[in-house]
Amino acid sequence: MGVSTKKKSQASANKSKEKRQARKLEQRRIADGMAHVTSANKLKDMATLCKELLVYRSRELEVDMYIQRVTDLDKNVLDWAIDLTERNMKRLYETCAWGWNRERKIEEMTDDAAWYLIAKDQKDNLLAFSHFRFDMDFGDPVLYCYEVQVEAGGRRRGLGQQLLRVLERLALATRMRFVRLTALTHNPAATAFFKACGYSLDETSPPKEEASHYEILSKATEMEEDIPEELDDA
Repeated sequence: MGVSTKKKSQASANKSKEKRQARKLEQRRIADGMAHVTSANKLKDMATLCKELLVYRSRELEVDMYIQRVTDLDKNVLDWAIDLTERNMKRLYETCAWGWNRERKIEEMTDDAAWYLIAKDQKDNLLAFSHFRFDMDFGDPVLYCYEVQVEAGGRRRGLGQQLLRVLERLALATRMRFVRLTALTHNPAATAFFKACGYSLDETSPPKEEASHYEILSKATEMEEDIPEELDDA
């Protein structure tokens, strides 16, 4: 065997080894991500991960928030959340390829995997909510934000931004890589809001020519070494 042939064989062997190592690393990354998602969904008291952010005070608002699985959520609160989503989003859905389907939206919002962040004022008036889930998305462990909905009386007061801060803290504390969300492209006010909060076009967002009515936005978490003990006990 000539010298050049030996070099080619060695290079080929090295390349195969690198591919095997890369494949193992990717498998390990996905397995770790799935473990983080499972741990997050087993948590009993999500509030301990973001307690100081669940109180929001501004000059005009005094708001307290709480987090519950959909299976533990009061029916009246869930009905309000569904109604608010319809009031805020029905017309936008009707003017895009998705269309509005109330039954399908209810099915999505009542899925057992759903978590809810609820905001109310000092008189127990419901002001805003977020429906979110912990899931694997394109190989990444993510906190996926399905809805951020605010009553008219709570808008332009920093409440929506505070909801996102809570989600971002939860994503960080549970080792999710991103907070991801879907935004309708014909709702420029919402897109501008998310971008002002630090969200940008995600690599998983479809090309505009394929899905011109929506895009995927995301914000990466700043992973920290100190992970709350609640996760290890889950």
